Amino acid sequence: MSHYLAIDLGAESGRAILGSLIDGRLAIDELHRFPNTPVREGDGLFWDTWKLWHEIQRGIAIAAEERRIALDGIGVDTWGVDYGLLDPDGRLSGRPRHYRDARNAAAVRAVFERVPREQVFEYTGIQIMQINTLYQWYAARMAGELGPARRLLNIPDLFNFWLTGQARSEATIASTTQFFNPCAMTWATELLQRLELPVEMLCPLVTPGALLGSRVEPPHVPVYAVGGHDTASAVAAVPVEGGENWCYISSGTWSLMGVELERPIVNAASLAANYTNEVGVGGKIRFLKNIAGLWLLQECRRAWSLEGHEYTYADLTQMAAEARPFSASIEVDAFLEPGDMPRKISDHCRARGQEPPRTHGEFARAILESLARRYREVLEDLEQLSGRRVDAIHIVGGGSKNRLLNQLVADETGRRVIAGPSEATAIGNLLVQAMGAGQLDGLDEIRAVVRKSFAPETFDS
Repeated sequence: MSHYLAIDLGAESGRAILGSLIDGRLAIDELHRFPNTPVREGDGLFWDTWKLWHEIQRGIAIAAEERRIALDGIGVDTWGVDYGLLDPDGRLSGRPRHYRDARNAAAVRAVFERVPREQVFEYTGIQIMQINTLYQWYAARMAGELGPARRLLNIPDLFNFWLTGQARSEATIASTTQFFNPCAMTWATELLQRLELPVEMLCPLVTPGALLGSRVEPPHVPVYAVGGHDTASAVAAVPVEGGENWCYISSGTWSLMGVELERPIVNAASLAANYTNEVGVGGKIRFLKNIAGLWLLQECRRAWSLEGHEYTYADLTQMAAEARPFSASIEVDAFLEPGDMPRKISDHCRARGQEPPRTHGEFARAILESLARRYREVLEDLEQLSGRRVDAIHIVGGGSKNRLLNQLVADETGRRVIAGPSEATAIGNLLVQAMGAGQLDGLDEIRAVVRKSFAPETFDS
C-alpha cells in the first residue's frame, strides 16, 4: 500500500487529504480542513498566505506524527492565477493579492493600449478576464510594487518552493496566467517583453508528475508537481473511458466547463466567444469557459449569516427545491467583487426589468436555475467551436453533490449528467503523484483507478 498526501486549496477552504492506493483502488481520508478567508487591507484584497502555510504544515504533521503514516509523496494544488513574488534571498516580497482585487480592471485597459486584445489572445489562447495573472502583474508594475522581486511563482509553486527549496513553475497553473503559450508549451516571452515585464522573473517549467525534490524539513517526503491548477487535477479524475463524447464541469466556487483536446483552439471564433486553452495532465488541452459558479450562493450564505441566518449548503438546496421556480433570471457572470450579494442580485434584477427573488429559497433557486441555463449556453458554444457532439456532461468537484443543480442541468441541456467524484481535485492530485512515483502509467490508468474506486450518480432529463 502506498500513501500520498494531497494539499488541496480552494478559494473558500483548504484540505489535507490522505490517499491510500492498493490493488488499483484508491481510498481517501480527509485529515484536516480549514477556512481560506481573504483579508482586506485598505482598498486591497489579499490572501492570508502565512496562515495557509501554517495549515499545510499542520496537515502534514497530522499524517506523519499523529497518524504515523510513512508518506510516499505530497502534492499541492490551488485555485488559479494568483501569485507571490520572491526577493533575492528567496523571501516572500509583499502579500499575494486576491484575484478579485478591484485594481485589476485598470490594468486590463493599460495592457490593451500597448498590446491589442487580439494579439494578447494570439500569444496565449486564454480567456480575457481581469483576474488573470498578466493583469495583476501589470497592475503591480504600474503601482511600483515589483521593487526587489526576483522570482514570480503561482500559489501552488510558491508552496512547493517552501516545501522543497526548488523554484519551478508547473505547466497547468502556468497556463492560467495569460503569459503562457499553449501551442509552444512555453512562456509567451515576446508578449512580456512588449509589456516591459521582467521575463527573468519566470521559473523553469515542469509537467504534472515531476519530482520536485524532498521536503526540506523532516519528514523528508518526496514532493511532486501535480495538476497545480485545481481544475487540472479535477479533470484528470473525470471517470471517462474510451471514445465517450463528453464534456466536464468542475463545479465549486467557479464552474469551469470544457472539453479535453489534443491541441489548442486559438482562432477568431474562440477569441470572439472568449474561451480559454489551459494545459491538462498528460499534455492535454483543457478548452473551457470560466463561469461564476457557486460563489454567488456562497456570498449570499455569508451575507445571510451576518444577519443571523445560519444555513448549511444542504439547507439552501432544500429551500431552493421547495421555492417558486423561475422567479428571476440572473446573468451569473455579471458579479465579480464580493460583498452583499443578495442586494447586488436584487439590483441586477430590477435593472433588467424583473422582480427580485423574495425569499432566501427563491434566491438560491434563481442562482441554481441561472447556472444551469448558463451551462446550456456554454455547451452549445463548446460543440460549435470544437466540432464535436457532447452526449454526457461529467460534473465533478464539491458542486457535484448538489443533486438539484445536477437535475436542473440535465433538464436544461437534454444531456445525461454523470456526477462525481466530489473530491475529484484531491483524487487527481493523489493519482498524479502515484504516476510520478511510477505506480500508474499515464492518464488512462489514472481514470481507470477512479472508475474502480468511486461510483458516480447519473441524472437524465
